[in-house]
Amino acid sequence: MSDYRFIPSKQPVAPFSLLNQDGTLTLASPDTGHELMDFATIKAALRFMVLTRVFDEKATAMQRQGRFGTFSSVRGQEAAVVGSSFALDPARDWIAPQYRELPALLRHGYPLKHFAMYFMGNPRGGAIPNNVNMLPLQISLAAQVPQAVGIGWGLKLQGSDGVAITYFGDGASSEGDIHESLNLAGIMKAPVIFFLQNNGWAISTPREIQTAARSLAERALGYGIHGVTVDGNDLLAVNQVTTQAVARARAGEGPTLIEAITYRTGPHNTADDPTRYVDEAKLAEWITRDPIERIENYLKLQGQWDEAAAAVLREECAVEVDAAMEQARAEAAPGSEALFDFVFAEPPSRMIAQRSQWAERSQWTSREAGV
Repeated sequence: MSDYRFIPSKQPVAPFSLLNQDGTLTLASPDTGHELMDFATIKAALRFMVLTRVFDEKATAMQRQGRFGTFSSVRGQEAAVVGSSFALDPARDWIAPQYRELPALLRHGYPLKHFAMYFMGNPRGGAIPNNVNMLPLQISLAAQVPQAVGIGWGLKLQGSDGVAITYFGDGASSEGDIHESLNLAGIMKAPVIFFLQNNGWAISTPREIQTAARSLAERALGYGIHGVTVDGNDLLAVNQVTTQAVARARAGEGPTLIEAITYRTGPHNTADDPTRYVDEAKLAEWITRDPIERIENYLKLQGQWDEAAAAVLREECAVEVDAAMEQARAEAAPGSEALFDFVFAEPPSRMIAQRSQWAERSQWTSREAGV
């Protein structure tokens, strides 16, 4: 019997890359048909990368002191998130996040103060400002992906040229919601970017025992959509492939599945202990591929950056993070009656009655407690 294969080769897929770790270009004159990010844009992107790194460090320290909730750091994945977000137009494009995309949300207009409030347990932090095109953070794996397809399809039906991007990890890519969403988006040619951050881990499950696929981006073939694998620690490469995907979506050519190869150099979240399962040698190797250092090296070679500029940027980001944390802590948390807020646009009579009963019970409880 002949050996038939849909894909003739099982060799590893080399991710698209433009920058080496030392800041040199992978090709002397990369002919990709698209211009590289200009220096001003790169510096703006770098600021979001450093701001997020500083925030992660501060928030982790505060969590250890009991002053911040459990959250997931972006450490090591900043280029993937920032590079993709800079391909978007916040005025017309939508983001459906998971929980590890802080810099993309900030660039889209979500206030850092709100993010801090959210993880300090203040539900008002989860309120999305009216002018920010994003969905709330999603803790349940892949649950936001069908919603992103709905947004993209809706934009298409409205005649808009906006696109939707949704972020998820390699662990979430095994959820049924992903496959249903890829299928529907492909059929409807919905303008959706499926941005898969392959950071090597689904909490403590390594990628190699989660799937037999040589490339998660190749799954796109089965749904008749475009797929690409990119070096997720290369800001320029990530931005370029995402910019291309956005252009295809705006032109009516349908969705794209982007697999960004990166590595989670921190814990899954601040309740996790990665030393129990992460190989120290492999982690050390990936730390040498730090995305912030890579893009800084590129700017230095171009005469656009130095250590003094890096120090100034980090100090500015530290001041901004400290201010956001203090502002978030100063915000009073709502009372228990807030449970009834924002459930219905026009509350039904039964909810009005329940709210009244709750208020009476709360007052009685307070009197009994001597408050």
